[in-house]
Amino acid sequence: MKKTFFRALIAVLFFNAAIAQQLKSPNSKLQMEFSLQSDGTPIYSLNYKDKAVIKPSKLGFYLKDDTKSLLNDFAVIDTKTTIFDETWKPVWGEVASIRNHYNELAVTLNQKGTDRQMIIRFRLFDDGLGFRYEFPQQKNLVYFTIKEERTQFAMAGDHTAYWIPGDYDTQEYNYTTSKLSEIKSLMEKAYTTGNVSQTSFSPTGVQTSLMMKSADGLYINLHEAALINYSCMHLNLNDKNFVFESWLTPDSHGDKGKMQTPCNTPWRTIIVSDDARAILASKMTYNLNEPSKIKETSWIKPTKYVGVWWEMISGKSSWSYTDEFPAVQLGVTDFTKAKPNGKHGATTANVKRYIDFAAKNGFDAVLVEGWNTGWEDWFGNAKDYVFDFVTPYPDFDLKGLNEYAHSKGIKLIMHHETSGSIRNYERHMDDAYKLMKQYGYDAVKSGYVGSILPLGETHYSQWTNNHYQYAIEKAADYQIMVNAHEAVRPTGIARTYPNLIGNEAARGTEYQAFGGERNHPNHVTILPFTRLIGGPMDYTPGIFQMDVTNGSHVNATIANQLALYVTMYSPLQMAADFPENYERFADAFQFIKDVAIDWDDSKYLEAEPGQYITVARKAKGTNNWFLGNVNGETPRTSNIDFGFLEKGKKYTATIYADAKEADYKTNPQAYTIRKITVSNKSKLTQLSVPGGGYAISIIEIKK
Repeated sequence: MKKTFFRALIAVLFFNAAIAQQLKSPNSKLQMEFSLQSDGTPIYSLNYKDKAVIKPSKLGFYLKDDTKSLLNDFAVIDTKTTIFDETWKPVWGEVASIRNHYNELAVTLNQKGTDRQMIIRFRLFDDGLGFRYEFPQQKNLVYFTIKEERTQFAMAGDHTAYWIPGDYDTQEYNYTTSKLSEIKSLMEKAYTTGNVSQTSFSPTGVQTSLMMKSADGLYINLHEAALINYSCMHLNLNDKNFVFESWLTPDSHGDKGKMQTPCNTPWRTIIVSDDARAILASKMTYNLNEPSKIKETSWIKPTKYVGVWWEMISGKSSWSYTDEFPAVQLGVTDFTKAKPNGKHGATTANVKRYIDFAAKNGFDAVLVEGWNTGWEDWFGNAKDYVFDFVTPYPDFDLKGLNEYAHSKGIKLIMHHETSGSIRNYERHMDDAYKLMKQYGYDAVKSGYVGSILPLGETHYSQWTNNHYQYAIEKAADYQIMVNAHEAVRPTGIARTYPNLIGNEAARGTEYQAFGGERNHPNHVTILPFTRLIGGPMDYTPGIFQMDVTNGSHVNATIANQLALYVTMYSPLQMAADFPENYERFADAFQFIKDVAIDWDDSKYLEAEPGQYITVARKAKGTNNWFLGNVNGETPRTSNIDFGFLEKGKKYTATIYADAKEADYKTNPQAYTIRKITVSNKSKLTQLSVPGGGYAISIIEIKK
């Protein structure tokens, strides 16, 4: 009797061990548990310091034309655990080196009746959890189509969320701050019209990266990493039980993924901490991507630039050369016989003016938009052969301007707007990149404005995402850096392809000039918690003239605009305003000239999503620091401790701050500049007005 009981007990313990696995982070603050429900459904949960982050949540897939799908009837047939710890050096970044330290659990599942296998791989870091699905090569699962991915994130309460509406075609929304239970009632107001391509899907659908804060003080971020050959993941909320479920972007047939084994999904990521600063400092998204596939990277250089862009955005100039033609045909329309409209921005004379300004003030490059033929009817016509990316307008001297720029130590940045015609871009891509190499361009700003062609595809489907990746890899073959606008939001791929030096993929400065609903004053206090989790943003800061040509108004102070060069991390930073506006405020412009764009270290000093961010960064290869603070809609006083400075050193701190009377609506150009001497023992109390902030250059005093 005793022997029988003992054997039964051993069997129960072994069975439980097979279906319940626990994994702890290296510092043991995070604990993940994986198990199978009684019907063989895989579930996981996550705790942080014994607080629930993710309650038991289901995993799996609905497959097209497959009644069983990959949802249940699984048995665990193997588990493997691994400890991994390395330090790697990014080509560019917020820090000189990144530690990649995690504990891993890989669970191999076999589905009863189908003999199909699926591996779920979990990596638990000190700052969060990443997991993905892997499908080994196998005879019973070769080609399959995903109808939907069932990845759940069961939240532990009605958290405060910082969200934008789910959309297959744009991320360019202002953020809404609300309880999860309020998302449905606020969706209509949050889904502002005006974007040139929009496709919503659910009254409770939101986009990643999603930032949340729990009532008991946990900061939780949901996103994905390494989005390769897969569709972009949105989240759809059940607002009764606060369970988010993955919602993949469909292709033109309504399918959400065409798969062939062996293959895997992107990583699903949960970053969590009880300190908001730790969310901003997390490098987990990068760590879940593969190391650089570009071996020789000396040609990838952080860049500070100006450009012929804000002229068109603000209504002063046009992209098009002529108003004579209602439509143009490349190779047929003779632009040399057309009457110029007198508003064209990309003229030889105007570009030379920007080149001279860049050279005089220590910039690296000049972006020029509207240089190539086709802008007269480029948008809204579902036009396939819209641009050829090699033919300049008659008033743009392609060869001469490059020679002039190079003589001044300046490079030009190419602009490739595709108007969403992906096939056309791929058709011309090699010739376009060859032209860039011929004339010494080493960076391109690409754009995907409007509906994707072929019609029926969207901006974030698997097919379109594969195009973005193709463009990055093709550019790397030509040693060209890419700054993609209107492309899918980044997911850390810049670790693998560091020539992806910039992205837009969110509501940037341009919306300040579009009229209607402009960027909220606290917009830049949310973006680093959301959009920037996956990679840097080409936000195009530096606007000094807040009342722009077309009558719109920029919701920021000058001090706020200066701070963005530090708080909105990017190795690609634009001084977006007109040269004459910088000349009017030359003392404030000095900070933009001085601020670094590549860093050895970063210290997040203060942070609260939607309210404020203060960060100090150490310039690459120097002992100089730059500090930025951006503030939301409530006036606030910072208390800064300079303990991050090197002991025994003294520094000159030049503080660019809001004047007491500054106001982002009525008095945005009121600022003060003062100099003080600081050391690692110094402290600073500094005011930030609503929509304001401050910026500090901290330069070592050489003995």
